Amino acid sequence: MEKVRGRVLKQAPSQLTRCSWCGSDPLYVHYHDEEWGVPLHDDRRLFEMLILEGAQAGLSWITILRKRENYRKAFDNFNAKKISLYNKKKVRELMKDEGIVRNRLKIEATISNAIAFLNVQKEFGSFDRYIWQFVNGKPLCSSPKSLKEIPVSSSESDTMSKDLKKRGFRFVGSTICYAFMQATGMVNDHTTECWRYSD
Repeated sequence: MEKVRGRVLKQAPSQLTRCSWCGSDPLYVHYHDEEWGVPLHDDRRLFEMLILEGAQAGLSWITILRKRENYRKAFDNFNAKKISLYNKKKVRELMKDEGIVRNRLKIEATISNAIAFLNVQKEFGSFDRYIWQFVNGKPLCSSPKSLKEIPVSSSESDTMSKDLKKRGFRFVGSTICYAFMQATGMVNDHTTECWRYSD
């Protein structure tokens, strides 16, 4: 018997019906089955996902997934306190790192976002408490039957984006915020036929 997300499966993982966007790439399938849409409340991991979603802008998510371990290594495992202290020399080093997206604006945004993130933690006690307020602390469930029914933004992501920008965050447009919400389980956008939907 095989397990996915701690559950013993009645059928092989390869036979499960999944959201069509994840295809058959093993990395994508694992991400879909184990992470995407699972409510996340750990501050460091929330920061990581916010940065990675911003890094994805203009690229495919699978590109970022393949670089995630490189990002963790390059950015001190997304330790916001360490990142907030990065200087111009560090930026130049990161611009030479082929393991990440070498976009100066995105790298500099990661640093400024770390500073903004720490300010939010100080004000709210945790980033988790702050970010989950945009869905009143509970995951939203849209019950889409197909990918066509899944939006790229929402009124909640609009509000989140505006507030994050006001607080100094960058690369946090409404579409990026909605993708972040999907990734961290703030919204359940697994299609109704997907085996993960009911979870």
